[in-house]
Amino acid sequence: MPQGGSIFGYSQLPVDHPRGHILNTSRIKIRGLTSADAAAYRDIRLAGLKDSPEAFGSTFGRENAQPLAWFSDRLRNFQVFGAFRATDLLGIAGFVVREGEKERHKGLLWGMYVRPDARKTGVGRRLVEAVIDFARQRVELLQLSVVSDNEPARRLYARLGFVEYGVEKKSLKHDGRYYDEILMALDLMPDAGQFAIRMQRTDAAQFEEEFAK
Repeated sequence: MPQGGSIFGYSQLPVDHPRGHILNTSRIKIRGLTSADAAAYRDIRLAGLKDSPEAFGSTFGRENAQPLAWFSDRLRNFQVFGAFRATDLLGIAGFVVREGEKERHKGLLWGMYVRPDARKTGVGRRLVEAVIDFARQRVELLQLSVVSDNEPARRLYARLGFVEYGVEKKSLKHDGRYYDEILMALDLMPDAGQFAIRMQRTDAAQFEEEFAK
């Protein structure tokens, strides 16, 4: 899917499963990660940055240079969900509440990534649903951004109720190429109606730099 894109980078890209590969999704468990999961989180995070660098504001080089304690601290300070098959971490998605006094009613879905062999199985959808359920008790509006040419991710978010409300041109630049990001939001208020959204444009690139996705 995300991913990417970048504020929250759903970085899953459309790929086919290897012939004969079937993922038993009934054995997939979604749960919040803790500092005890730091090694597994570091591994999948770096895999995402290397596999889909255009989908994230951070870089493989930057995070690969960080000690394990840095990833452990992130899991202590931010809510990150993981999709597990036994002990294998197949996908991740994060949530954070905006810090500004006048923006605390808004949350951000960020850092989403699903390993290639777990795509097109519903893992990505379950991760987003976990973030939505978690956010619903904490914020009124859930925002995200996704690279404009990541059609699978855009379709997934739309199916879950997210509405596109803007485009950030040249949001990211990787290997000399610019990437636009689609800004999307899900109104979590009970009386959201048709998801009428009035908001200021999110500076996705700035958020990515601050939270390193």
